[in-house]
Amino acid sequence: MATKTLESRFEHLSVKDENEIGGGNYGKHKGSLSTAVSLSGLGAAAQLNSNRPNLLKLALHNTNDARVNAISTSSSPLKGSQATSSATGSRHAGENGEQRLSTPLYEQPLAPKKLHLGMFEIGKPLGKGKFGRVYLAKERSSGFVCALKVLHKSELQQGGVQKQVRREIEIQSNLRHPNVLRLYGHFHDSKRIFLILEYAGRGELYKHLRKENRFPEWKAAQYIAQMAAALKYLHKKHVMHRDIKPENILVGIHGEIKISDFGWSVHAPNNRRQTMCGTLDYLPPEMLKTGSQDNYYNEKVDLWSLGVLMYEFLVGEAPFEDTPVMTQRRITRADMTIPSFVSPEAKDLIKRV
Repeated sequence: MATKTLESRFEHLSVKDENEIGGGNYGKHKGSLSTAVSLSGLGAAAQLNSNRPNLLKLALHNTNDARVNAISTSSSPLKGSQATSSATGSRHAGENGEQRLSTPLYEQPLAPKKLHLGMFEIGKPLGKGKFGRVYLAKERSSGFVCALKVLHKSELQQGGVQKQVRREIEIQSNLRHPNVLRLYGHFHDSKRIFLILEYAGRGELYKHLRKENRFPEWKAAQYIAQMAAALKYLHKKHVMHRDIKPENILVGIHGEIKISDFGWSVHAPNNRRQTMCGTLDYLPPEMLKTGSQDNYYNEKVDLWSLGVLMYEFLVGEAPFEDTPVMTQRRITRADMTIPSFVSPEAKDLIKRV
């Protein structure tokens, strides 16, 4: 009954897009599905029960906790089935019939829980995108604070992005790096897919950049170093993100950054792709050569985007920003102007990347 009530409430929640922030010269927002969880949602969520601890305190406590009680199921949620596994007591050898000693009870893994919406307390809606919405949530039994991303299957089908979502889940659930947002697990019902994501206490990096207009060089250097470490890890795993931009980077409670939104990512062991994707301002020249024989690209497309990101951190706008047609022309010519207030060292690094 409680689960029904919760699902009913969840179904009718109205979501406000927190990307709508006025003021500042950095007003243009490139569309993206935010997986950010901002502090503004914590107040309402904490009022769910006055006898429970404040969610902000729980979030602060849980940020450095790498262990999560929620376990992902093995099947893809888009296929409509959900497999669960159980702990086994003893094992037998193959053909010789020799019996092995059973694992002691205290060493046996617990059977994973079958995840469902009733396991979570749902807080305030924190953002929305084209195909989904994000909510503050707390797992009831452990008190673990997380972000719950909700995708409606009908919307995914209409947009033709089912395969894209499946790929996002498969890739992100296998990544473990301090500067990459964790996907702890997923589950689904007849209408929706739920992704259990790491809590990022300070929200989108884009909002911080828009508020400050541009970052001082010391801060930009810290962010770029963390981005470089994350991309090195992804590329070692043969993963191309292909949509690096401020909207897809989150800030943790301690100020560390985390790459998110792996919807355009791809696992490519041969390191070569042809698909044009991502955000125009951040696309490299090789992605714009559609229809030609030399439009193959590799993981270096992420490094190009890192250079564009560096420019935007220091200047406050993308280097090739213009009309769509002119932006493409400027990208292919590497036609950009670096303002005089950027230091010679930073200028040199931007050009090298």
